[in-house]
Order: sequence, then structure tokens, then C-alpha cells
Amino acid sequence: MADLGSDDDRILVGLESSDDAAVIRLDDDKALVQTLDIITPVVDDPYVYGQIAAANSLSDIFAMGARVATAMNIVGFDGCNHPQSVLRDILAGGAEKVRECGGLLVGGHTIEAPEMTYGLSVTGFVHPQKILRNDTPRPGDRLLLGKPLGMGILTTAIKADMLAAPVVRKVAEILAQLNYRAALALELHDVSACTDITGFGLAGHAWEMSGRGRVSLAFDYAALPVLPEALEMATMGLIPAGSHNNRAFLREKVDWQARQSDDILFYDAQTSGGLLVAVAPEEAEILLKRWQEAGYSYAAIVGEVEPFDGKALKVY
Repeated sequence: MADLGSDDDRILVGLESSDDAAVIRLDDDKALVQTLDIITPVVDDPYVYGQIAAANSLSDIFAMGARVATAMNIVGFDGCNHPQSVLRDILAGGAEKVRECGGLLVGGHTIEAPEMTYGLSVTGFVHPQKILRNDTPRPGDRLLLGKPLGMGILTTAIKADMLAAPVVRKVAEILAQLNYRAALALELHDVSACTDITGFGLAGHAWEMSGRGRVSLAFDYAALPVLPEALEMATMGLIPAGSHNNRAFLREKVDWQARQSDDILFYDAQTSGGLLVAVAPEEAEILLKRWQEAGYSYAAIVGEVEPFDGKALKVY
């Protein structure tokens, strides 16, 4: 295998920790943060799809404690079955989200593809001493989650045309909401770890946050924010394959003590999910209030970090 340069001391965050983005030291005061992501459509409206895909891509920068500088479009477009107006709407939706967080959209690349895909390559900056890692939580810290779970189930229901229009709009608004303001609030607090919840679900990203068993993350199931429509759709079996895969891989790492026997929401594969943050216990309520005032109405304190005692993840 080719040498990827991961032993270069300029690489502050690389391949070793499955973190949300790469971080390269430029000098003592500035580090470069890089990420990219693409997704297939999760809603029918191309403009809203562009917003959601962009929010999903930008989120990794926020999860590192960084500010967005530039973004470039990455597009696979099915021009045989869609007019150019669809592409224009997708790009316009993405551009709106880049502007919203102060970034500059500076180009991109489009290819003809049989399946629609869209996302961004994003560059940001952070002070080398202010990087937020995904696997460094402290025992005693409280866990906060910024957005509700169940988005994988609900987007599957959207594709099956099983949700009423008002619910579809609510889901789209949650998915398109940037984690930008949530990340800005973190700059005011003693945060030991941060990640965003995407395809591996809460369980998968919490497993990474635990340092794969360096500490235990204990969750209060009743405190987890969930849209009631997600519970309803889950009982009907509208569950994406990725969620089942997450559960198959991670279930043995979880001590499940909650009353609820159906655990799929804990593993549900998310798109553009919320930030999961470990924060000093005396600051948790203050941070939660800041998040809620910034528009994250589903944000909640969902658990705490404990010394490792045999299972990396616990759900009560």
C-alpha cells in the first residue's frame, strides 16, 4: 500500500482516529481543515436536496471546531432524465448553505452519472490548540445531542411516499439546518469531544467517541430526541439497510438496559444529523440553553461519560 504520509508531523488529525475531517498544521496559529461528502437525494425538491447535501458536507468542519472558508461542488448528474433546471436548483440550494456560514463557493466538478449525487469538498481553518476531536471525552462530562434521531427512517418513508406533506417539510427543515450556530456556541464552553451523527448512527459515532472502549458513554433512552413519526414508521418496517447494518456491527458493544426492546433508533443511519458533544457537567445546562436559543429546538442532554467498565456504550 502506498505511503499516505500519516506520520508527517504536520498532520494533526489524519487517518488514525476516523475523525470527521483532516487537520493540517500551517503554522503555530492556524491549521487547515479538509473534508468532503456526497449523498443521493433524500427529498424530491432539488433546491432542498441541495441544501441538505451541503449542510451534511459542511457539518464535518463544524464538528472539528473550525470555521468554513471555501467549498467546491461535487456533482453526479443524470442529464438523460432531468433538465438542466434541476441541476441549477441543486447548486443554488447548496450555495445558500455555504453563504449562511460565511463560506465562499469557488467552483466544483460535474460528471454525467446514472444516479444523482451531490455534495461539497470543504476547507476550513482552526487554531491548532482549539481542534475538537471525536474520541477524547472525559469521564464525568455530559453528552448533548443537537438534532433528533430517526432521520434515516423518515427519509426512507419519504421515498416510499408514506409521510404527509407537513411532516416532509419538518424533516427537510431539520436536515437542512446547519450545525454552524451550534458549533459557534461550543467556543464558549469547556468541550472535550465533538462529532456529528451521520451514516453510522448515534451508536456508531458514539462508539468512535468512546475511543473504541477507552471510556463508556451512557445514554438515557428517554432523553434521546426522536420525532414521533420516526417511531411510527419504524414499527411499519420502513428502516434503511444502513441502520440494520449498524445494529449488526455494534450490538455486542452495547449494554442495553432500557425498557424499550426496539433499539433501531439508536442505530439509525442519519443524514445531516446533529452534533454530539461531551462538555463539562457544570456547563451542560448553559450550553443546552444556548443551543435551544439558537434554533436547535430538539437539542437535549442525553447522557454522560463514564470510566470504561466492560461496554463502550450503555443505554438505560
